[in-house]
Amino acid sequence: MPKEDPKSRVKWEGDSLEKIRSWPDAVKQDIGGDLRRLEDREQPLDSEPMGKVLPGVSELRDEHQGAWFRLMYWLHAGWIYVLHCWPKKTNQTSKSDIDLAKDRMKLIKARKDEPFVKEKEEEEKSA
Repeated sequence: MPKEDPKSRVKWEGDSLEKIRSWPDAVKQDIGGDLRRLEDREQPLDSEPMGKVLPGVSELRDEHQGAWFRLMYWLHAGWIYVLHCWPKKTNQTSKSDIDLAKDRMKLIKARKDEPFVKEKEEEEKSA
């Protein structure tokens, strides 16, 4: 089950939150800033779509002391699903990383989460 803050649109899938917590502080700050931008419906500073291999999925990217860090996310039903976080050693995304993200997307679809609705939007509807 994903870990989440009830006021946040971010849902951490699998071990993503634990993995990102082990990253260097500078990387956590950079990636965290991009997640906040996504929550505010702004464009992240360093994001790339995964393209045909994972339609609708993008990754947040950061580099620190010669190592690359990636956070794969999927915007779906108003949520920001963090599918996978990992340090990357090559320019290619491995098949196992892609398969892990696909498996987590299947679990999300099967879970059928309610769409994210901001409290303010809910208040306006009830007024």
